[in-house]
Amino acid sequence: MSTSSRRPKLRVNCFSVSLDGYGAGPRQDLSNPLGVGGMALPEWFFPTRTFQTTVLGAADGARGIDDDFAVRGMAGLGAWILGRNMFGPIRGEWPDDQWKGWWGETPPYHVPVFVLTHHPRAPLVMAGGTTFHFVTGGIHEALLRAREAAQDKDVRVGGGVATVRQYLQAGLVDELHLAISPVLLGEGENLFAGLDLPKLGYERTEHVPSASATHVVFTKRAT
Repeated sequence: MSTSSRRPKLRVNCFSVSLDGYGAGPRQDLSNPLGVGGMALPEWFFPTRTFQTTVLGAADGARGIDDDFAVRGMAGLGAWILGRNMFGPIRGEWPDDQWKGWWGETPPYHVPVFVLTHHPRAPLVMAGGTTFHFVTGGIHEALLRAREAAQDKDVRVGGGVATVRQYLQAGLVDELHLAISPVLLGEGENLFAGLDLPKLGYERTEHVPSASATHVVFTKRAT
């Protein structure tokens, strides 16, 4: 009997950035989940079959390069890690347990999700297999818990920008897939500011343009 020697990865997939490097616009609030102007970034993703079927519950959607990357981004996952801003617009102490995320009663994750926060909150069990766990001990604790939950599957960092930057700076991300959207934001949260990806050990391994985005994959060199 053979067993796989594949090491589970920490991945960033389908992370949309503007031509000028912004992964979110400024002034996130309930009306602007990705900051002002930020919803232009994932426009490549919305028509895909993956988004239409898994998020909207539609029967089908567009196939092709964009959907191929979206499918890859969802494959083989056992857990997610999110920054608090990706979970919601609330800042500071949790006022109550009313806010349950941007996605309704059935979030599209279907696995445990570990949310980075400075403020404790009890786990939140949702329909469809998603449970949000709120982690106050930082990125390393979140990754440890996510890997324990994922077992032999990969963990995906879903964002936002600050969370992705922390994991990149720590050299913990094995694979980074960026979908570069053909828009300029001018301000917001810049993914690349102050990051030296080559020095951190990342090299470009794929570069695939579609009609709506340019997909670039960076892989951490083995040490």
